[in-house]
Amino acid sequence: MKGLAAADWMALGVYLIGVTLLGIWASRQVKSMSDFVMPRRFGKLMMLMHGFGTSTHSDQAVSVASKCYSSGLSGIWYQWMWLFATPFFWLIAPMMRRFRALTTADVFAARYGPSVAVLFCVFGLAKFVVTIGNMLKGSGAVIEACTGSAISAETSIVVMTVLFVVYGLAGGLRAAIVTDFVQGILTLLFSFLLLPSVLHAVGGIAGMRQSFAELSPGKDMLSLVTPGEIGVFYIGMIALNSLLSVTVQPHNMGTCGAGRTELDGAVGFMGGTFLKRICTVAWCLTGLAAFAHYGGRVDNPDHVYGLMASEFLPQLMPGLLGLFLAGLLATVMGSCDSFMISASGLVTENLYRPVYPGRSENHYLWVARASGLAVVVVAIGYTFWLSGVIQGLEILWKLNAVMAPAFWLGVFWRGATTAGAWAATLLTAATWWVSGLDMTATGVGALPFAESLGIVALQNDTLAVTVPWQMVAYLTAGFAGGIVVSLCTRKNDPRQLDRFYELMRTPVQENEVIEQPCTLPSGVIPAPRRVLFSSTNLEIPVPTWRAMSGFLVGWLLVFAIIGGVWWLIVGG
Repeated sequence: MKGLAAADWMALGVYLIGVTLLGIWASRQVKSMSDFVMPRRFGKLMMLMHGFGTSTHSDQAVSVASKCYSSGLSGIWYQWMWLFATPFFWLIAPMMRRFRALTTADVFAARYGPSVAVLFCVFGLAKFVVTIGNMLKGSGAVIEACTGSAISAETSIVVMTVLFVVYGLAGGLRAAIVTDFVQGILTLLFSFLLLPSVLHAVGGIAGMRQSFAELSPGKDMLSLVTPGEIGVFYIGMIALNSLLSVTVQPHNMGTCGAGRTELDGAVGFMGGTFLKRICTVAWCLTGLAAFAHYGGRVDNPDHVYGLMASEFLPQLMPGLLGLFLAGLLATVMGSCDSFMISASGLVTENLYRPVYPGRSENHYLWVARASGLAVVVVAIGYTFWLSGVIQGLEILWKLNAVMAPAFWLGVFWRGATTAGAWAATLLTAATWWVSGLDMTATGVGALPFAESLGIVALQNDTLAVTVPWQMVAYLTAGFAGGIVVSLCTRKNDPRQLDRFYELMRTPVQENEVIEQPCTLPSGVIPAPRRVLFSSTNLEIPVPTWRAMSGFLVGWLLVFAIIGGVWWLIVGG
């Protein structure tokens, strides 16, 4: 078959069979919904690889390589958008673990009541459909390019889906974390395996610079920012949007909360994500090298990553292309299984169980498996509707943030009400939708400052609000609306609020037995209130030494990564 030799098929087959059997083996200890959705029994190394595996998938490699191919080095921000948010993960992970929740919807229920939990389920399930669809879309594009269309994108999507569904529905989050350890190693291999060959083919970094000067003399392909497209404002708004939305991405409850302790979750969440930031550099360099190698002649930039793999890897050693594809599949399966399990947890714990209480754990496990499968089926439909990976990524950025204002208002302000949470969410969603319409008929484009400030721009012959200004609009509307409505509506039960904030400030004890989500275990005494503004309704905790030292290390890593890339590509 074109693009794949016998050795490639062997490498691919060994991976697919092995990881599926590993996931099924891990399913033996799944006896209850807590085992399925939130096992809380893993140490730092396993959580590190789970954090890396869940956050890293091949559509990201495709989108970064595609954008760097078309826009230059600044395309790296399509994944580095999270870079400035990453040090905050050290602070966020312990908070998420202290909620002692099975799902993120449990947190909204504990803070605001069941209606907001249901609202979160709606947007959370939509997020999973879009995310799984994006991943399958990007992976299908790479596989199709790698095999010279001998394996169509549609066929690869179906095969990948069947495999991660089999072991994911059997073993739940436990199987996902166990398989993520193996798949994380393959993901690292996938990210860097191709790079030495493609750099050698274009004469290294110096050769790339020379090629860019000849192929695009009027464009600085090696600038970390591209004024008018990916500039400082663009990067800043995407980073802020990412930071605010990270807690309301439902799968991150498992990424932070499946560890034995708060420290296990913090190491896994921040450390695993930093591993991904390093992989992003390899994806970026591959896209830049592809532009130099192909001279900008590739019609579909989404195929760049796969084209480079199919051209260079078979020249090095038989089976490498198959190993590359195995690593690619690992990035997809290592994320999709976690997303599917989180989706099944939302449906079962927050939509089904409240309506049908008192059933057996085995009954709820089968409901979870059926609902997870249903979400994946809808995601496949979305995959075939989606026109491209970049389009899907930009939809996901905005969808992620819809419930962020309600979450953060509830965490830091006792005055946030249930009505305020609804208002914040609906205003964020409505503003996102309105700002995405054609602005030609609204008169916005006629404003003298609209184009000069980059508020609007022509996109596919349509006058549209640009991505960063959309984010300004919907985040402002969400927070402002939530505050105003909260000030004008009835306050939540003070006893409910006390229980919620006691959870947030009480450290997790070793070997805790959590009988109900978002409750302190029997015998645990709530920690005293220590906040920065004790005489107000603000609940901003006084930071601990461990929190601040880890936060500082995170920022040092951020600047080290940016400085290293600048030195390697621009200044070296």
